[in-house]
Amino acid sequence: MRLRDIREDHDMTQNELAALLHIRQNTLSQYENGVREIPLALLMQVALIFNTSTDYILELTDLSAPYERSEKYK
Repeated sequence: MRLRDIREDHDMTQNELAALLHIRQNTLSQYENGVREIPLALLMQVALIFNTSTDYILELTDLSAPYERSEKYK
């Protein structure tokens, strides 16, 4: 999963992203290190925060551009 790479590419610390996601820093660290699986709702939030797709975060594609957002997420 590219979570750490994307966060670092945006010059964001674990503490900053964890605060945006309303989780603890150590929980985010566990997601980044593969100790715990990130819940779908948080994965969607990360995609919205970094303006990318969940497929990119999950390494299913190498294209970082997001899909066109549905009206619900615009």
